Amino acid sequence: MTAPVITGWSAVSPYGIGAEVLAEGLRAQRATVAPVDTTRWRVPTSRAHLVPDFDPRKALGKKGTRSMDRVTGLAVAAVGSLLDQPGASRETETGERAALVLGTTTGSAASMMDFTRSSLEGERPYDVDPAVMPNAVMNCAAGQCGIWYGIKGPNTTLAGGRAAGLLSLNYATRLLATGRADTVLCAAAEEYSPARYWLEKHSRGAEAPGVPLGEGAAVLVVQPRENVTEARPALAEVLAVRTRVALAGQAREALAACVRSALDAAEAKPEEAWAAVPGDAPGLLGHLEREVLAEACGGAAVDRVPALSRIGDVSAASGTFQIAMVLATAATDPVAAGRLAVVTSADRDGSVACAVLRLEAPSC
Repeated sequence: MTAPVITGWSAVSPYGIGAEVLAEGLRAQRATVAPVDTTRWRVPTSRAHLVPDFDPRKALGKKGTRSMDRVTGLAVAAVGSLLDQPGASRETETGERAALVLGTTTGSAASMMDFTRSSLEGERPYDVDPAVMPNAVMNCAAGQCGIWYGIKGPNTTLAGGRAAGLLSLNYATRLLATGRADTVLCAAAEEYSPARYWLEKHSRGAEAPGVPLGEGAAVLVVQPRENVTEARPALAEVLAVRTRVALAGQAREALAACVRSALDAAEAKPEEAWAAVPGDAPGLLGHLEREVLAEACGGAAVDRVPALSRIGDVSAASGTFQIAMVLATAATDPVAAGRLAVVTSADRDGSVACAVLRLEAPSC
């Protein structure tokens, strides 16, 4: 099987809903960080990169959204914006031969905590709202995407923290290679919530206390090259995705080894890289990631695509957003065609991933 290709993408980001909105925001270098409404979000004074005015019921309509949580709404809205694009084909991107892979950290931490709290605070442990229970399951967002749009092939949720987006891309290529699907919608989503705020505050440590959280969802269309159409041209070829586990104190070595392994698997050289895109993990890990890529591919490649931190710490959605930002930036640079994009992710729990793409055509 030839290497699969990415033929489309979309996103719900702190710039708004849709690929064009994200691309325009990056070109204009518009800031997205803003003070958080402390009354609404029940957090101390802080700043975050939120999707503007996002509410699942407003974005998707009232039918089927009464109990929908935020991360599910973001994922469903992102997939919907992809399928509504002019070049989309519902015949091939939904149905029996279409698959969905969604990267996440834990699903919705807010839904899990709220449901558990209601059981503890109620008069009896089973005095809970049954309509809310599905939200507390990690694969709720992926399941709802399949239900909303009739995606009847394999439906998979991968929990991988910051590496989840690239892990999902790797899983998507395996679904295609084994004939389990003809098209894979490869997505990742992360929400902002009080639960996530407090989890991050107490688990980050002292090295990155003030990095603002972000939220959003991004989705890619991944297909075999033979399925490419004029309406959905190939944007990038997925040459390789490789992973590593970084033990304590070995993040730099694991990152460097992962990049070398991915480039070797792609039969590519570091100097071919048009862009090298780190995941900007908060604190020291993010700096190490940027240094490793600069050493491997050069500082110019690292600086070519806007930093992911422009939209905040989007955690599990990082890798997929990085690829979306690569495609958005390459669309305005004719030099990018035929060159490589090296995309990395590193999670504080030790997961490391690297994807090597060969860019082919403008993305929007």
